[in-house]
Amino acid sequence: MLAITVDTEHGRRHSAITAAQLADLVRRIGGEGDRFLVLQRIPDLPDVFIQVWHETEGEAAGSGSGSYTLEYRDGAYDRHFRTMLDAPDPVIAAMTGWAACGSEDWRAGLEWERLEFEPPPPVPELNLGDEDRALLESRVREAIVGGYATRAELAELAEDYLVADGVHPISLAQARQLVDRIWLERVAEQASWQDETDPERLTRAFAALESVGITARENFTCCRSCGQSEIGAAGSPTARGFVYFHSQSTDAAASGHGLTLHYGGFDGLPETTASVGHEVVAALERCGLSVEWNGDPGRSLDITRLDWRRRLVG
Repeated sequence: MLAITVDTEHGRRHSAITAAQLADLVRRIGGEGDRFLVLQRIPDLPDVFIQVWHETEGEAAGSGSGSYTLEYRDGAYDRHFRTMLDAPDPVIAAMTGWAACGSEDWRAGLEWERLEFEPPPPVPELNLGDEDRALLESRVREAIVGGYATRAELAELAEDYLVADGVHPISLAQARQLVDRIWLERVAEQASWQDETDPERLTRAFAALESVGITARENFTCCRSCGQSEIGAAGSPTARGFVYFHSQSTDAAASGHGLTLHYGGFDGLPETTASVGHEVVAALERCGLSVEWNGDPGRSLDITRLDWRRRLVG
């Protein structure tokens, strides 16, 4: 697997894909509404990406006709480069090499030109009191530790967090700068993590449950009420049951309070709900997680002794 995310023009995101899957995405682009790909590394780093634009000229998408505009940015506005290619194969080779995060050999053999951009305007210092600054940074850190938000989503959260009477005390540029600083602190921290983490065990358990007909969703909706109303449409129409946790539960886990899971059967029968609960507990325990549940279908499941170290994606 390549440690990248790939965003498409029609809004779909692909994470941790294979080189073959990346090649298929490159060969596919060109049609209306599907003309570019943007690749970011996992974890996402500010101003580090590679992207390609391709628009077919009267040919079917995926034919490879027309030119490919390949660009990458290497950490700053004045480190942005472009090359033009006439076939998908050299694009695939360059993007795969970039994604591998090895040497810089992926750039060799291509004619790159540096693009000129105006330097971004300086970002003013935050004009916040100590209490507001502490509240804002605490909320951003909590969301970053939660591990599901992108940098863009975090910047929106920071921009809106202290709004009162329609007044934004910080700009989006200030929010981005704050988020990037705290984000990079977490990236540095997670570099020392070894082996599988508890959130990765949870993801593995949820994938196993999904494969046997139980819709399993992480960080799903904002609360239990919304989760219960939306989970039925979230998975396969043939699913027997479900399990999920919402964003408030994510915040609790990130704060060291364990994780609460909601589950049930889609037929509404208590015995089905109890059966799904037992399957969920078994899957979690097989993955090394400790669960508290007394078998009552009216009680939620609680994952205890949880070390919430979710690796950032972005």
